[in-house]
Amino acid sequence: MKVVIEPSWQQRLHDEFEKSYFQNLVEFVRVEYSTQRCYPPGKLIFNAFDKCPFDQTKVVILGQDPYHGEGQANGLAFSVNDGITKPPSLLNIFKEIKDDLGSPIPKSGNLERWAVQGVLLLNATLTVRASQAGSHQNKGWETFTDAAIQHLSDEKENLVFLLWGAYAQKKGAIIDASKHLVLKAKHPSPMAAQHGGWFGNKHFSQTNAYLKSKGLPEIEW
Repeated sequence: MKVVIEPSWQQRLHDEFEKSYFQNLVEFVRVEYSTQRCYPPGKLIFNAFDKCPFDQTKVVILGQDPYHGEGQANGLAFSVNDGITKPPSLLNIFKEIKDDLGSPIPKSGNLERWAVQGVLLLNATLTVRASQAGSHQNKGWETFTDAAIQHLSDEKENLVFLLWGAYAQKKGAIIDASKHLVLKAKHPSPMAAQHGGWFGNKHFSQTNAYLKSKGLPEIEW
């Protein structure tokens, strides 16, 4: 099955595209997009991979599924298009960056600027039906994104994995923590953050300190 995706990812994930689960997934997504309003736009489903090639990946942030509001999802976890109101989780991420690094909260919630620096913003599920959170879960996307994480863990070293919330931490159990830095915190959503465990995690300064210690460029958060 021909899937259009960035070449270094195509090389590693082509076996997944031939598996029956993925072919069933493609058919499910095709029907959903032709009969329902779904996000992100079809051309952006693999945007996380396209904007952050395997060879350039330095940091991985795991999300759950895309935003399901009008115009929000752009294929990058936690990111929204320019001109879209920042969702509460993203605002809490920016507040933590401000507290951690002293950086002003940016006007744009589009995190493409992180992706092109080597931050893979990967949702476990890459599509969603409008206004129905989790509607495309358990259809095969999780198996596909697990395969991507496994390739990163096995073939690279000195990556930073940021696992926010119980879902991401469970998904990240396959990561080899002996050769990568794995940082965990509560999810940045308001409900989780207000109970402690998000603010003050200092993941962004810790990430840069680790990258610097390995002789790698720091991320401009």
